Amino acid sequence: MSIYDLFKGKTRFDGDSMENRSETMIEWISTPVSFLLGKYFRAEVRGLSRIPQGAALYVGNHNMGMLSLDSFIFAAEAFRMHGINAVPYGLAHDAAMFLPLARDFIASFGGIRACHENAAKIFAAGKKAIVYPGGDVDALRPFKHRNRIVFGGRTGYVRLAISENVPIVPVVAAGAHSVYIILTDGRKIAKTLRFDKLFRSEVWPITLCLPWGLVIGPGLFFLPWPSKIIIEVMEPISFDRQGPEAASDDRYVRLCADKVETAMQATLSRLARERKQKGGRRGEKS
Repeated sequence: MSIYDLFKGKTRFDGDSMENRSETMIEWISTPVSFLLGKYFRAEVRGLSRIPQGAALYVGNHNMGMLSLDSFIFAAEAFRMHGINAVPYGLAHDAAMFLPLARDFIASFGGIRACHENAAKIFAAGKKAIVYPGGDVDALRPFKHRNRIVFGGRTGYVRLAISENVPIVPVVAAGAHSVYIILTDGRKIAKTLRFDKLFRSEVWPITLCLPWGLVIGPGLFFLPWPSKIIIEVMEPISFDRQGPEAASDDRYVRLCADKVETAMQATLSRLARERKQKGGRRGEKS
């Protein structure tokens, strides 16, 4: 049982509701987010014209731990080009929907607890969702793996897309994990302290970041280094077989996941090389 499961019946906050999202707030904040974060990170967002109409599942590589500012950059630019229907609901980790301050902020921008039932509600309404399949192992991967897609063998996102018959739209960000230096993801620490059971977290990183210096654990707030960020929306990916029967075929799901991850890794590697040529971060090597 996770911390969220333990306390969800003792709060009035409903982490499973689509009604928490404030479209007015999204509209109000999109311009300053696009300007301020865009300038700070010298951000480029490409491929927005590839975003399809109707229900779809954005699949991204997770960066910056729980701060994940590249997600806001992408959402703001998607809103500016296509309006609110292109802005996804975020399928969020239980921990994010438990922390009182974080959950209210996340939910107001469309955060909703990650589960198949909630995703199905979003797609049934013709909306889009975004998921980061690697979760904690991707968001808190070591600095030396910053240009790798680390999904940890997780295939639930593909199973979801196949079951609900929606396309996957990969969204790949390069440079967003260079804002601090994760020395180690601390898998042994997490396992020893049973954080995998308590918080559903397989990692407990040791990080160098501003202004704190050395931090043990997934620090929520830090000053990110102004690393250049390039985000690319890839072509939508659909699969030949759809529906619950196809989604229950483990071998087929694994093949589809390999297809998505291979394509995303190729894009991330290309963007990382380009970013290096543009001076992504002084002294950084791909």
